Parts: sequence; structure tokens; C-alpha cells
Amino acid sequence: MSRQIVLDTETTGLSAQNGDRIIEIGCVELLHRKLTGRNLHFYINPERDSHEDALRVHGISNEFLRDKPKFAAIADELVAYLHDAELIIHNAPFDIGFLNKEMELLGRPPITTLVGGVTDTLVMAKEMFPGKRNSLDALCDRLEVDNSGRTLHGALLDAELLADVYINMTRGQNTLVMDLDSNDQAGGGDEVQQIDLRGFDLPVPRANEVELAAHEALLADLDKSTKGKTLWRRHEPQLAA
Repeated sequence: MSRQIVLDTETTGLSAQNGDRIIEIGCVELLHRKLTGRNLHFYINPERDSHEDALRVHGISNEFLRDKPKFAAIADELVAYLHDAELIIHNAPFDIGFLNKEMELLGRPPITTLVGGVTDTLVMAKEMFPGKRNSLDALCDRLEVDNSGRTLHGALLDAELLADVYINMTRGQNTLVMDLDSNDQAGGGDEVQQIDLRGFDLPVPRANEVELAAHEALLADLDKSTKGKTLWRRHEPQLAA
């Protein structure tokens, strides 16, 4: 899918089913895997106070949110922005659960019925890095994404960081010439340039006499330590042929 929205939310607590609400939504748009700068960001009046544990995570005070719009006031703009896009979310069930609950309270269909799909980067990370920490901070460190400005959680900042993490995690799915400059797109087309490597005469370096002698000495040592011929030597006649 060519249009993707990296999304993050901050909430009053951990349970949408028990009455917790969204207080912040941050969205970052990718078009053909390129950041467009057409982002979307809302602070939302949740009509309730945040739990103390949540306040320690996001640092957004109840007083700050008092004069912010309620979710009903921003729903149309949010739905129009997300329509038919693929959502990229870290720990997607959490954010999707809150978004769907907000839509339910308005008598509207779930967000998941309005978008083109949802990709959970936490699931991706667990498959790519099994047994390792896969929080957003851990992935930023592992993939060399600068998160030095992240002292507290913030929906837009976290979405921006996740966009960089996602691009780095999926870079291998594209050709080596994926990242072209704007000059390459001067014609206005969206197609990625393909390079036929068959047109290149790639040099094949050969070992010199010193390197061959060192190789033979290493094999002789292996023969001695294993009290027999190494597998490499057994296949030498076939290789020479």
C-alpha cells in the first residue's frame, strides 16, 4: 500500500473498556515510504482525569486538557485523514482498542473498518529480534534512530520515531536503489528506478602466492589437529576439475 500512517496515542490509563480515554493522537504520513510532512496532531479533552501512573508516562496535565476539543469534534477530520491508509502502530491492539472505543461512544463504525489495514511493529520486531527488548526506545537504540529528545511519551514525537524505526526495519524489502534523491523523481513518476546488474563487469580477485601459502599452512594445521584430511582437501580434486 503506497499511503501509510504511523500513529500513536496517549491515554488517561490502560483500559478503554473501563472508561479510560484518549488525550493525544499523533499521525505521520508516509507516501511510497517517504515522509511527506503532512502530519496530524490533536490534544483531546478526555472528560476525566488521567491516572497517576499515566501522568508519569506522558506528563500531560489534566488542567492542560480542560480547554481542548473533545473526540467528537475531531472525529471527522481524523477519519478523513486515515481513510483507506495502512496504519503502522507499535503494539497496535492498545491504540486500536482506544480508537474503536471512542468511535463506539459516538455511534460510529470502528476505525478498523475505515482503514486499509493495520501493521503492528511490535509483532514485526519480535519476529526480527526474538528474545530481545522491543520497546520503541530499544528499537531506536538498535536501529540507530536518534531518540535523545524523548524524555516523556508524546504521541506525535513517538509517531515520528516509529516512522524512522519502521523504515529501517523494512528497508530490506526494497531494492538497493530505494532511496533516490528528488532529482531522480524530476519526471514526476512514482516508479523506483531499476538497475540491471548484468550490465556490469564485476571483478573477481584471485589470491596471490603469499595468500595461497598461508591458506595451505592453515589447512595443514587443521589436518594435523584432526588427524586426517579436512573436508576441504577431500573436495580439492572436484574443485580443481
